[in-house]
Parts: sequence; C-alpha cells; structure tokens
Amino acid sequence: MKVLKLFTGVVLAGLALHASAQSYPTKPVHVIISFTPGSSTDIVGRIVLQKLNELWGQPVVPENRAGAGGSIGSAAVAKAPPDGYTLLINSNAHCVNPAIYAKLPYDTLKDFTEIAPLAIQPNVFVVTADSRYKTLMDFVKAARDKPGSLNIGHAGVGSGTHLNTEKFIDAAKIKVTEVPFKGTPEVIAAMLSGDVQAYWAPISAGMSLVKGGKLRPLAVSTAKRNAQLPDVPTTGEAGIQGADAPLWFGLWGPNGMPRELVAKINADVRKALTDPAVKERLTAGGNDTMDMSPEQFQKLVRTEMDEYSRVLKAAGIKPQ
Repeated sequence: MKVLKLFTGVVLAGLALHASAQSYPTKPVHVIISFTPGSSTDIVGRIVLQKLNELWGQPVVPENRAGAGGSIGSAAVAKAPPDGYTLLINSNAHCVNPAIYAKLPYDTLKDFTEIAPLAIQPNVFVVTADSRYKTLMDFVKAARDKPGSLNIGHAGVGSGTHLNTEKFIDAAKIKVTEVPFKGTPEVIAAMLSGDVQAYWAPISAGMSLVKGGKLRPLAVSTAKRNAQLPDVPTTGEAGIQGADAPLWFGLWGPNGMPRELVAKINADVRKALTDPAVKERLTAGGNDTMDMSPEQFQKLVRTEMDEYSRVLKAAGIKPQ
C-alpha cells in the first residue's frame, strides 16, 4: 500500500508539473538582455521576444543590463528563481567570458539552463575598396611574406571582432600587428586613413560601407555564405580552414528549471523563429535563424567554451 501511494504521488506530481509547463506563462515574463539597446544582441532578442509576446498572450518584458562583456546581466539571471519568469538573452560572449574574466560572479556551466539558440551572423573580413588585396589569400600571403607588417584592427580585447581576429591568425598561421580600438567606427576610420589594413567587421555594422563601395568584403566568418552577401566566400572557401567565428545569440534561464518547462519554452522559441515576418527581419540584419533542442544547445555552449579557451590561451591572453 505504501509503495502504491508513493507511486501515485510521483505520478500526480509529474502530471502537475506537466500541466504547469503547458500552461506557462500565466504572468509577465522578465527577460534580461545582456548588452546595450541597439546592439546586435538587443536587436535580435527584441525581434524574437515580440513574437513570443504574441504566442504567449502575456507581456514579455525586456530589460537591458549591459556591462562586463554581458556578465552583469548573466549574474542577475543566475540568482533568479528557476520558474521561467526570469530569462536571459546573451550572445556567445556568455561562452567567452570564462576565458576573459578570472572571477565571474557565477559558474557558466552550473548556474544556467540552456534553453534555445536564436540566430547567428558573420563578421566580414573587409579591406578598403582601393586595397591591393583582392582575396583573403592575397592578404594571408602578404602577411606570411612580411610577418608583423600588416595591421588588423579590432573593437577591444574580448570583443567578438578580437576573438575572430585571434582565431583567424591561429588558423592562417600568420603574424600581424593587432590594433585595439573602442569600437567599429574607430576601426573603420583608421582603415580609411590607411593606418589599419583589415578588420573582421560585424555584418550589421559593415554592410552599409560595403554596399556604399568604401569597403571590400573578402570573406565571412560563418560556415556558410550569408544571404546579404551571397558572392562573398566563407573563410573555408577562401582558403583558410578552422577560422569560423560567428556571432550568435541564445536564451538561457537559471539552473534548476524543470525539463518540461524548458522543452515548452524551446518549442515556442523555435515556432517564433519559423514565423515568416520574424525570419525576414532577422535575415535583413544579416542573421540566419538557429534550430536546436535544449540538449543540442547545451552541447554547443560547452564546445564554444572549450574552443575560445584554446584560442585565447594560444594568443597568450590570460583571464584578468
């Protein structure tokens, strides 16, 4: 009889949990976006959240908490109840930060629940329109012929453009002079003045200059070509394998979220990403949508953490 009661209790608890997950959400959902308004993370996040607001019939309230490579926003979500009403939208900076910051206020692997990836976009290797480098291998050959003679700009240590630069240098087996700047506008200004020869520009920031004829794109940092620049090869197609370093965005929750709830939110996010209007808006910004189960997303996060740790270690960069 005791065994029967215990079994019945477990079944009823499971049914209650399932019913709770299927009825989610029953109140507003608070989503912390870990970068500034107008950033790529913010733009992508708000496009998806707007659709979730429609699907759920409950307010989905975004809040930007930027700073420290996205770790400030992440820290707030790590401490939240695991009930699905406080979530995080971050970029793959989430996977990079352990290799950049020695003392994060959370454990990246233990304090979060991976729910779903959202979208992915490339950086674009650009030179000025009048540059003598017509292909990526033109640049690589020149860098190999005269090590250290060419300057590549990036938007600061730990930025996506910096990580892309390090991965490219490692894969191409070249030596260049890296020049850090505050952001993309400063790098572009230095390129146009002739102080910097190349840059892995975020597609959202570099597109207008490419379309305007001021910059020449030589490669994109994703595994496949981008619809906004269909004639621009991937780094692999251009001759360098192992240099892919895309910028991607995802949705996390605190550790301890029930599996049924994670599956429900994952399914709803994937449904939102298949909406034609959502896809059109994301594609216009240079994004491709991503489609993964929570388990696949969890694997991606761990793979990225290992890879960026390796790349930064090879570049001699230690957590500070």
